[in-house]
Amino acid sequence: MDDVLRMSDAVARFGLGKVRNNVDRGLWQKPCRGVVLLHNGPITPDQHLAVALASAAPGAALGGLTALGLDGFDGFEAERPQIVLPSGARRPSLPGLEVRWSTRLDDRDVHPQHDPRRTRTARSLVDAASWTSNERRARAIVIAGVQQGLTTTRHLREALSRRGPCRHRALIVESILDAAGGVQSLPERDFGEICQFAGLPRPSRQRVVRGPTGRHYLDASWDGLGMSAEVHGIPHHAVERWSADLVRANEIVIGGDRLLIFSSYATRREQRTVADQLVRMARALGWDGPRTDLSALTPSEQRKRRKFRPRAG
Repeated sequence: MDDVLRMSDAVARFGLGKVRNNVDRGLWQKPCRGVVLLHNGPITPDQHLAVALASAAPGAALGGLTALGLDGFDGFEAERPQIVLPSGARRPSLPGLEVRWSTRLDDRDVHPQHDPRRTRTARSLVDAASWTSNERRARAIVIAGVQQGLTTTRHLREALSRRGPCRHRALIVESILDAAGGVQSLPERDFGEICQFAGLPRPSRQRVVRGPTGRHYLDASWDGLGMSAEVHGIPHHAVERWSADLVRANEIVIGGDRLLIFSSYATRREQRTVADQLVRMARALGWDGPRTDLSALTPSEQRKRRKFRPRAG
């Protein structure tokens, strides 16, 4: 942005005397140390981002949700401008920024022609997902980026592989696979483990239900109880698909089944909650099977414990 300059660039362009004179007379302003704004009016949001970059070391880039907002990402906003600095760089002089450091800020991850300088969309999505502490938010960010057509799952996988270790990495991988529609078998496996953990009878799979709108297939059903469950792979942001799913769910209920709906996220990462709801629904419908201790380790927790168990010797 032409009206936001580093002090060194302003001096090279106008001379030290003119810069000092215009700042002293209030014609220009210094929003922070080392940055000059070539007017004395209010600072616009775009100028504020330009000031953030100018206050940072060369090679810095806007990142995460801030970069995504400039690329047209909808539904998520950063509380503070997010900026990524080259590894070892000094913190920007502008206060109030969310600052991260990275050794990977070349043209593969930062678009060389975008102004203001910012990370590419796939990298921004991976960063934004890894920077949040909320797992559900991290998953939603990744899937929303694909659903909004801002990037592809291939670019997300490439960005994640270059980024290296990060928070929520396994969840980000799952979310990329969900967005690609390639994990249908994983929720099915996890759901079966939950049923076993809860002590429930094995459900039948893909039972056909016929209604006025055609045939529908149930993910899991317990015919003797009149109870069914569905596992949705991704959040249904697309209105047409969401509407069709509601009609499908209604037909199942009209056909006589009690229906519970879970996300693939819940079947992987909230297994105790899924098990509890399945058991309570089954008992409400008359199931009198053995009571299981749902406070015990879930299948996913057992896998994590085995994964991180220290090796003997």
